[in-house]
Amino acid sequence: MLHRRPRLSRRAFTATALSALVAGGGAMAAGAAMADGSNPGRRRMTREMRGVWIATVANRDWPAKPGLTADEQRAELIGHLDRAADRGLNTVILQVRPTADALWPSPCEPWSQVLTGTQGKDPGWDPLGTAVAEAHARGLQLHAWFNPYRIANHTDPTRLAESHPARKHPEWVVTYGGKLYYNPGLPEVRAFVQRAMLDAVHKYPVDAVHFDDYFYPYPVAGQAFDDTAAYDRYGGGFAGLADWRRDNIDRLILETASGIRRIRPTTQFGISPFGVWRNAATDPLGSDSRAGVQTYDDLYADTRRWVREGWIDYICPQLYWNVGFAAADYGKLLPWWAETVRGSRTRLYVGEALYKAGDPAQPEAWQDPAELSGHLTLAKQYPEVYGHVYFAAKDLAADRIGAMAQVVADHYGQPAMTPR
Repeated sequence: MLHRRPRLSRRAFTATALSALVAGGGAMAAGAAMADGSNPGRRRMTREMRGVWIATVANRDWPAKPGLTADEQRAELIGHLDRAADRGLNTVILQVRPTADALWPSPCEPWSQVLTGTQGKDPGWDPLGTAVAEAHARGLQLHAWFNPYRIANHTDPTRLAESHPARKHPEWVVTYGGKLYYNPGLPEVRAFVQRAMLDAVHKYPVDAVHFDDYFYPYPVAGQAFDDTAAYDRYGGGFAGLADWRRDNIDRLILETASGIRRIRPTTQFGISPFGVWRNAATDPLGSDSRAGVQTYDDLYADTRRWVREGWIDYICPQLYWNVGFAAADYGKLLPWWAETVRGSRTRLYVGEALYKAGDPAQPEAWQDPAELSGHLTLAKQYPEVYGHVYFAAKDLAADRIGAMAQVVADHYGQPAMTPR
């Protein structure tokens, strides 16, 4: 592959300058010395997020298919970690709770079906524990990616493992849009999903807890998310259903942040939302966009508030559009997010649509390998941008038109520490 970083040079760097990894913040003693200038004669170390998502839901990125042996799964995972290191990246974001199941031995939820093909079946190894150890050995941070409320991408509870909490508590479940979800409006659900997720923080020195864009589900035309009974019981103090739903998600964020700090204070909390909070036509504080989805109104996630009030350590909006795209222009959304984080304690990373590069179904801009590299060039104009994360690992491996190779050649000539 063009512009591939030689493995020897990356490994040699990791073994010397980055040998002393500090779990949690991801800082390493040698790199820190270079960054603060205490190592004379060495170049000042760059600090920026260079991350990649590894999606496990529906076996999107890993494992390649369910039912591989433990050794095959482990080898594939290590291949993804090696590839990230070879490309000059410093962080992997591994999806460890894709559908209310687990990629570690959890006392709360069954083993994920993406491993063996059967939910609840022990795969014979500990994927999350292995991922943390192997990532850290390569100088990579490991961010554990959780989906709080999604139960299944189907509507049949009998297909879930017999031990699944959703079968034991059918009153927690809402069927919507051909899928099963936990009801975010029930306090007992919120307490349970936090306990299930934070078990991983107890057990492993993950560098961050990571949520993506799924809170309340994306709207489905002609269907209503049936949480009427929960609203009747708990929503009395709110002006309407939407305000109550947003408060439910606000509580999840605040309580999860508090739980992380209590269990492992060095672990960060980051969120990667859909890239449009609100359109300016809806709210003058919103972005110059005409997106069909607005997180505030449709997913009940007030991402701007979480940033402005410092509830989260980083935000990584999914700016999955090209520069000049009419409804959601990368070139207009980027400065909006930079302004949003300005003066807050929340770092801004940008989610990048590597998966679109070279896809013939995407607009013409995505057929140009320079589009993605141009995003990083543009982002350098905004000091609030602390780096980029690429979706996703399978596309990092394929790199259909060399878009990632160009990013590496243009921007990743020197290794980088993660921000602190």
